[in-house]
Amino acid sequence: MKIAFVVGEHSSDQLGAALIRALRRRADTAIEPIGLGGDAMAAEGVDTIFDIDELSIIGVGAVLARLPKLMHRLNQTVRFVVDSKPDALVAIDSYAFSHRVARRVRRLAPGIPIVNYVPPAVWAYHGERAAAMRRYVDRVVSVFPFEPATYAALGGPEATYVGHPLLGDPPLQRIMAEDRPTAAGQPPTLLLLPGSRRGEVNRLIDDFGRTLAILNERIPNLRAVLPTVPRLESMIRERVASFPVKPEVVVGNERKWAAFAQADAALAASGTVALELALAGVPMALCYRLDPISYRLRHLISGWTAALPNYVAGHPLVPEHFHEMVRPELLARKLERLLTDTPERRAQTEGLGIVRERMRIEGDPADAAAGIVLEAIAERRR
Repeated sequence: MKIAFVVGEHSSDQLGAALIRALRRRADTAIEPIGLGGDAMAAEGVDTIFDIDELSIIGVGAVLARLPKLMHRLNQTVRFVVDSKPDALVAIDSYAFSHRVARRVRRLAPGIPIVNYVPPAVWAYHGERAAAMRRYVDRVVSVFPFEPATYAALGGPEATYVGHPLLGDPPLQRIMAEDRPTAAGQPPTLLLLPGSRRGEVNRLIDDFGRTLAILNERIPNLRAVLPTVPRLESMIRERVASFPVKPEVVVGNERKWAAFAQADAALAASGTVALELALAGVPMALCYRLDPISYRLRHLISGWTAALPNYVAGHPLVPEHFHEMVRPELLARKLERLLTDTPERRAQTEGLGIVRERMRIEGDPADAAAGIVLEAIAERRR
């Protein structure tokens, strides 16, 4: 059985590799994975069409500058998939590229079943995409429990929640299995998480430093930890050197999860890390500043929140602060209430417990996703 994949970033590559392994466990025939992937999928036998790093472009200006090359890669990928005549095409995340491939493949080879793993966030913006997807996507594999109902309400293809990839992360599983204390530790520990991209960090880190300084005056002996990744370490250390109160900078996944396990609260850039914190049971305040071009397009955002834990909870559980409301004096006071034994801390901790329960699944997400791919193939063959 030949399965074509289209992924555009390294997080999708990990999902693709796990899905290939699950397909091999479940299928009653040999699986030949082909298409576009990264190192993890290469280890599972995918000879990638080109290096997916070519698609790691952020910002409208950068995309426009690379447009001719991107269009060439798009046409190349479509031709490869159509000519290979796979039993199915699995498009993982990376909407801008993978869905353009899927649309063209459906037009040129309508008999190929198409599954979208990690669909576009139609619950946050561009809700019209859900109904449009019915024309070229047969099944949707969702990683958030609220997505199937959202896709149904918007007229999209059938969607099934299989669990978020984070649920399979062993360090996070260990944290989730432990009982957190009901009150903050003494002295409390604050996590600072200014983002995973340079632009995010640059737009927030100075405010994080000022917030920490104010908070340190209000909570003496406060411990602050800033986890980061190796590619941002030198930049982070350079910026932190000018802080009046300096956090402990830790690098790497192992030290990051150790910090999560010890944390009493977090100040974080809004994004996937908010879901990590929620699953780890860490109360948080979230911040974000868009880049100038995205800020001009903010009217396209239709979601009632940008915080994933809020979507899962169904109410504004986690406080959010955008642009002008990223105010250190305000953030420090909110974090003080989350770092100490207060009604605010207890309410958010209880809500995060609900988020964890709603996200929880039985079994392996990749195994469930593999079952959906095989069902899509069987349905097309009938």
